[in-house]
Amino acid sequence: MQIWVDADACPAVIKEILYRVADRVQMQVTLVANQLLRVPPSRFIRSVQVPSGADVADQEIVRLLAPGDLVITGDIPLASDVLKKGGSALNPRGEFYTNDNIAQMLTMRAFMDELRGSGVDTGGPAAFSQSDRQNFANSLDRHLAKQKLTSSRAS
Repeated sequence: MQIWVDADACPAVIKEILYRVADRVQMQVTLVANQLLRVPPSRFIRSVQVPSGADVADQEIVRLLAPGDLVITGDIPLASDVLKKGGSALNPRGEFYTNDNIAQMLTMRAFMDELRGSGVDTGGPAAFSQSDRQNFANSLDRHLAKQKLTSSRAS
């Protein structure tokens, strides 16, 4: 298993958590973005720069993703593609996208896009909080522990 990060919109505090996790559990973390990213020197952390364009980073993540990999993203359509390919998807606020909730999330996203398109001010997401950061770290730790347990049972 490795971790892929949809890095263009990923909060810096989440990237920092992922950098520490990569070295602590010795797991590959790859950040994919349209821009050049500075990452700490580590054999477990790398960045991939893709050309500019809508969904280019998303497409690259889906192309490289292997079943069982984890993707960090706030992008609901990307999360849907990850689930279809057998991966897991976690948003920066610590909520997993699942086969049970992704259809509803896609529907809500389309509805909000339609409202915005008709001129309705829907506001934006709430500011990223310390609680969001903690939820993310806890969800990530639980997921990694579960994966470790599953792989040790398979051995």
